[in-house]
Amino acid sequence: MLRPLAPFLCLALAAQPTPYQKAPKAIQTVLDAPGTPALIASPAGDRVLLAEVERHPSIKDLAQPMARLAGLRLNLRARGPHTPQRLKALALQDLKGGPAKPIALPPGAALGQPRWSPDGTYFVMTGTTADATELWVGEAATGKLRRIKGLKLNAVLGNPLDWMADGSLIAKAVPTGQGPAPKAPEVPAGPRIQENAGKAAPAPTYQDLLQNAFDETLFEFLGQSQLVRVNLATGALKPLGKPGLYADVQPSPDGRMLLVARLQRPFSYLVPASQFPVREEVWDRAGALVHTAADLPLAEGLPLEGVRTGPRRLQWRPTEPATLAWVEALDGGDPRQKAEFRDRVLTQAAPFKAEPTELVRLKARLMGLEWGERGDLAVVREYERERRWVRTWLLDPAKPGSARLAFDLSSNDRYRAPGTFAQRILPNGQAALRQQGDVLFLTGAGATPTGDRPFLDRFDPRSLKAERIFQCGEGVYEATVALLPEGRFITRRESPTEAPNYVLHEKETRTLTAFGDPLPELRKIRKQLVKYTRPDGVALSFTMYLPPDYKAGERRPAVVWAYPLEFTDAATAGQVSGSTNRFTTIGGMSHLFFLLSGYVVLDGATMPVVGDPKTVNDTFLDQVVASAKAAIDKADELGVIDPKRVGVGGHSYGAFMTANLLAHSKLFKAGIARSGAYNRTLTPFGFQSERRTLWEAPDMYLKVSPFMHANKFNAPILLIHGEADNNQGTFPIQSERLYMALKGNGQTVRYITLPHESHGYIARESVEHTLWEMIRWFNKHLR
Repeated sequence: MLRPLAPFLCLALAAQPTPYQKAPKAIQTVLDAPGTPALIASPAGDRVLLAEVERHPSIKDLAQPMARLAGLRLNLRARGPHTPQRLKALALQDLKGGPAKPIALPPGAALGQPRWSPDGTYFVMTGTTADATELWVGEAATGKLRRIKGLKLNAVLGNPLDWMADGSLIAKAVPTGQGPAPKAPEVPAGPRIQENAGKAAPAPTYQDLLQNAFDETLFEFLGQSQLVRVNLATGALKPLGKPGLYADVQPSPDGRMLLVARLQRPFSYLVPASQFPVREEVWDRAGALVHTAADLPLAEGLPLEGVRTGPRRLQWRPTEPATLAWVEALDGGDPRQKAEFRDRVLTQAAPFKAEPTELVRLKARLMGLEWGERGDLAVVREYERERRWVRTWLLDPAKPGSARLAFDLSSNDRYRAPGTFAQRILPNGQAALRQQGDVLFLTGAGATPTGDRPFLDRFDPRSLKAERIFQCGEGVYEATVALLPEGRFITRRESPTEAPNYVLHEKETRTLTAFGDPLPELRKIRKQLVKYTRPDGVALSFTMYLPPDYKAGERRPAVVWAYPLEFTDAATAGQVSGSTNRFTTIGGMSHLFFLLSGYVVLDGATMPVVGDPKTVNDTFLDQVVASAKAAIDKADELGVIDPKRVGVGGHSYGAFMTANLLAHSKLFKAGIARSGAYNRTLTPFGFQSERRTLWEAPDMYLKVSPFMHANKFNAPILLIHGEADNNQGTFPIQSERLYMALKGNGQTVRYITLPHESHGYIARESVEHTLWEMIRWFNKHLR
């Protein structure tokens, strides 16, 4: 007897995958618009490159085979990162005048960000093809590109290129004659066994780790590099030493030695490659071993927020022929251990026979070490975790123990932040702090109660006084992007009505570029900084965006988009960040696209969590609920929103916040949570800045986990997660389990997973579908 086909046809139709949805046409137009290219100035100060990056590869690109090994995501055939950066356009501009000259990019190769040679004669780029990572060289005089023949780079363990003192390159190459990659066994040889002999070894929730013996073999195969010296003028290649797992290679300032970081077995299934055993060796130009600077064991079981013992951050002093500098922990690498000093900085000159010289001891953990270009100055920064405090010291390397305190402030204090010391590339290829006589240069955001006003300062290390050279004016946003010889500098200038362009500041100020407005329709969007106060007195703010078609007096549905941050005091928690004077652009999966659907957007609504760093999360829920209510009340007071039609959203920790707001308040009609973590028992050794473990603060971990309150959600929630999320703590299972919990408790929830996407979503198809889901969700529940 023949059975009816209809039931089977229905099953077949139901099994069809859901196709990617297109975003509304207005959003597609915005996504298609060109962006402002990045400016990369030549060290010679005579030319700049203008590089525009492809923002959204296709899902086909993301779907290419990927090896996930030792915390890395790799393209097996090209021997590099799985999704490398790709240039969309490149141009060369002479600073003497004239328009930028477009550079023709080679077909079939995805070029990465260009890097100038120390003398500005060449610029180099990696080029990823279907089966190799190539080296491409550009000539500054003509802009002509050429490929170095016979060279396949190996970018598996990071940057494969660095400059030698004579202008040649040292490169990590795929060893010739290595043969095919090993194949996974069809049948496992046995079980995978891990064991601990009673030693505490807490670890963050790393992803993409080695899983078995085959993974170890494949990682070792893919990571093997042959060091090669490349003559850019002739294309000649000269191998150095034998192949190995070279994580980093640093040429000495005099070009006669190499500092080589070589990974060794045993590998780990618990930590990424950066914590594998590493041997730091000094070689001569022929590749022969001269000195072993460090031989560090596997770093499993580091204390939480701790560091390795032994030499770390090994580097050359850029102005000495061959002097190594490094840092060593004095507290066993454990921030919980009481110690008068936590770190010390040491140096040792070739031939490395004399005892190392101690330059300075630090009471807190070192977070930065930089050297002046004249050789008589070092800048050392330390971070005190107990207070979230940063101190910056200046010292003369020739006078150990001579450190003077330059800056001393909270890491959260944006208003007092002195800025960052500017660097330059020296003729020997080394990076050093830019100096003009005794003077250093500082660039900073220039945060003020009315918004950021970027600045450029001269800083005298003798008097510790800063002199302002430039500061962004009123009504615009202008920031320094490049410092040039002879006191010249380049800024990027924009305003709410003026597209970003680059400006050269010399004797006379001159605009270098003339980029127009690609999206005049977005100029109808209005925005303003809005400040208000939480009931406990903490100052808050958001940037209020009004949609292009908004009319005075209307009350529109609104979107609150936020990300909570921790602070030790209310004063810094209330400081304003960002600027309303920037040119409005929208890209990627931005929540600002809600403006094109008629919503008011309260962007960056501050959600400070203030308190003792040891216990601040005990009041996380109370503080974010109070902050959210204050934001809605303020927007309601302004008369622009309907307080009964407000949605909330966030990404990552903002998604965690969103789910908690829906579970612990009735402020919102719906929520959108992207790539979040919702069950803190799955991150038991801490999260964000939380220092306690699950076993030390079980009540808090359960209290702030939205998963534990799935029966109490007060509004529908849209969950979106990349299926390949590799961010610490935000395994895709976080969203999967929350969805199942919400569904099991009868809540209204929709759950979207995006194939091949990581923590952020980049494929054009994924971005459009995400925006389609977000707008559809709020249209359904807020309209």
